Amino acid sequence: MAVVNYREVRAVYTDTAITVYQAYPPAIADAALRAGRFVAPFKRERMTWIKPSFLWMMYRCGWATKPGQERVLAVSITRAGFEWALRRAVLSHFDRELYADQAAWSRELKRSPVRVQWDPERSLRLGELPWRSLQVGLSGEAVHAYVDEWIVGIADVTATAREIRRRLDDQDDAGAASLLPEEKVYALPSDIAARVGERAPGR
Repeated sequence: MAVVNYREVRAVYTDTAITVYQAYPPAIADAALRAGRFVAPFKRERMTWIKPSFLWMMYRCGWATKPGQERVLAVSITRAGFEWALRRAVLSHFDRELYADQAAWSRELKRSPVRVQWDPERSLRLGELPWRSLQVGLSGEAVHAYVDEWIVGIADVTATAREIRRRLDDQDDAGAASLLPEEKVYALPSDIAARVGERAPGR
């Protein structure tokens, strides 16, 4: 079995783009799909969270059943944009290994347009796994860059999410797993890995 680092980005990606997931109500999803980017009623003034892990998105939206998260979008963005965000990111919680003290962390958090947090990755049945998955919160200039510059494609994957859930309900775990996107480790440049605290336990 392959060794999985405690904090590690896993995603669908190419040489130039990476797929992240978001869940929205139909009005926002439909408008975005028509425009190929996020437009009203999407609000740029709010922090928007993007998630490279499909299963973490399924955990968050309940397989596209939670109110306001009935539609799941796979958003393809440039790797340059994704890494721009991470180079400016601050952890959403204080980590003494990354920041001199809580005051220093608080100052950086207020200045940065990007937050990151590492949450427990999820299994096919959305159970908690012993390693972490990345979430990236974009605000201010980062949201504008995301909407206006980074997006290269948006696809609706709601039907896939619901079909996976249906197969799980039918106890067809193998069939459900066969529909999952093929995510692989996204190797972060060393400066970004240090910035966001990507590491194995005890490292």
